[in-house]
Amino acid sequence: MAVQRSGDWARARALLSGGASRLGTAIHTALRQEAHLLRNEIVQGLTQQAPGGEPLRPPSPLTLAARQLEGFGGTKALLVRGDLRNSITVIVEGDEAFIGVPRSARSRNGESLVELARVHEYGSAPIVIPLTPRMRRYLFALLKRAGQEPTGGTGRGVVVVQVPARPFLRPAFEKFRQGAGRRFMERVAKHLGLGGPS
Repeated sequence: MAVQRSGDWARARALLSGGASRLGTAIHTALRQEAHLLRNEIVQGLTQQAPGGEPLRPPSPLTLAARQLEGFGGTKALLVRGDLRNSITVIVEGDEAFIGVPRSARSRNGESLVELARVHEYGSAPIVIPLTPRMRRYLFALLKRAGQEPTGGTGRGVVVVQVPARPFLRPAFEKFRQGAGRRFMERVAKHLGLGGPS
């Protein structure tokens, strides 16, 4: 029985020589590209106020008034100075990638951005703030700037606030997940010289 070869054996030999190393490099490169693609999805979602296509709840009139009193303009949710958006990072280690806000991320004034991200992603529990005379003046200034009339208080000398959930990571992750396996395999194939997306 004779063996008959067909096809491009020179190309097959070239593909198989150093195959494990080339495959590892192709997988690492594809993983890094997918991670940066997801980061871009999150950043664009914040910029366009619709992560994963889901519109963000706009800031309340009191939040906008507080921004104005502090010298900030703009009406977008989660984008006062851009600290949160700019902190979204890609860290690739081995065969794993982290895409999000690192624990070490801080705002310009030293505030923990990972905690800020958590509060906005899931919302907060009610926060009870004692109402000092200075706080009362500030609250009345906010209400006036927002065009709202002060209402009768509880008489307990506290203000209760709650940050509503404005998910900006989960919707982007959910949208990105669609077709991720196919995209990843196509990227690996491309880096191995087997075709794939350009």
